[in-house]
Amino acid sequence: MAAPAQNLRINGDRLWDSLMEMARIGPGVAGGNNRQTLTDADGEGRALFRTWCEAAGCSMGLDQMGNMFAMRPGTDPEALPVYVGSHLDTQPTGGKYDGVLGVLGGLEVIRTLNDLGIRTRHPIVVTNWTNEEGTRFAPAMLSSGVFAGMHTQDWAYARSDAEGKRFGDELARIGWRGEEEVGARKMHAFFELHIEQGPILEAEGKDIGVVTHGQGLSWTQVTITGKDAHTGSTPMPMRRNAGLGMARVLEKVDEIALSHAPHAVGAAGHIDVYPNSRNVIPGRVVFTVDFRSPDLSVIEDMEARLRVEGQKIADAMGLEIAFEKVGGFDPVKFDEGCVTAIRNAAERLGYSHMNIISGAGHDACWINRVAPTAMVMCPCVDGLSHNEAEEISKDWAAAGADVLFHAVVETAEIVE
Repeated sequence: MAAPAQNLRINGDRLWDSLMEMARIGPGVAGGNNRQTLTDADGEGRALFRTWCEAAGCSMGLDQMGNMFAMRPGTDPEALPVYVGSHLDTQPTGGKYDGVLGVLGGLEVIRTLNDLGIRTRHPIVVTNWTNEEGTRFAPAMLSSGVFAGMHTQDWAYARSDAEGKRFGDELARIGWRGEEEVGARKMHAFFELHIEQGPILEAEGKDIGVVTHGQGLSWTQVTITGKDAHTGSTPMPMRRNAGLGMARVLEKVDEIALSHAPHAVGAAGHIDVYPNSRNVIPGRVVFTVDFRSPDLSVIEDMEARLRVEGQKIADAMGLEIAFEKVGGFDPVKFDEGCVTAIRNAAERLGYSHMNIISGAGHDACWINRVAPTAMVMCPCVDGLSHNEAEEISKDWAAAGADVLFHAVVETAEIVE
């Protein structure tokens, strides 16, 4: 299959302007975005994206999970489409680029093909996956998960937010529930452009991350039970301090993850302490340990050691401890052909690049189960993401979109 000519580039200024215009919808309080899934702001962002896609000559498909599919036709009606995209929803205190760069980078591929009058044998479809973030409705990557057969649609519709509002009801309320069966579409390949959300590319001075794997994830909820008691009048030897037990377990979590350096990580981000009073020794704590690695055997080892070491700590301190696995997914190895297309594109364009493992979950991780898939990443300043201070440069965005363009168009096959 013929590769696009080396001098072909997307319009970096147009891509950046689109990013900034989308960022005006659902503004945050500190310069970023709060465009959570199935809110009115999400509906407004979807409408703008649809307007842009239709202006670029695309037809818009919409499935029953609200996933949006903007198609540029190919010359071969029998050829499966090449899909490209990410998500438009954000964290409550999210940045302007997480997810959005991948969707609008895909749109820029279409716009550039139109500018250059290039036709492809395979159709190209730009996708906005619903509820990638999983902030309002857990879990993350919900709709791509339904598409890939990881969740049932009824289960997804029943997910509720903090106010008890159901996903299915809110999807209908904002007017973005389609009729198309979820997962009915077949893909020739799927590509996702994303900011790294980590510091490696910037630290290494690389323009492009060629994502070869996605880390697997394991969430174990740990409950430690001791005894509430007065902090001032309870002698130290008589305390059953659940908070201290948690501290010792978390120290062990750090030790376990470090034993599998450099790619394994572990921490607890969600912690509840009861009764959470200044002068009461904690009688119960509930926290979730997040272990990640690109190697499934490493994840399984970390899970097992957490349970063994945690039980030892609890027994020694006279505490009760319980473990419940509450989430996770296996590591992902992306398609070698798609990964090679991204690497070749970076080399053809003269961008510095390196192989990288994604530490975060992405829609591509689920779609990889049903179609050949790969990801391209660009740096972000200080690796900061899921934060309103998230930042990238116009040049980084353009380089990522250039590589995306070349990989997608080569895979979709230029018609001479």
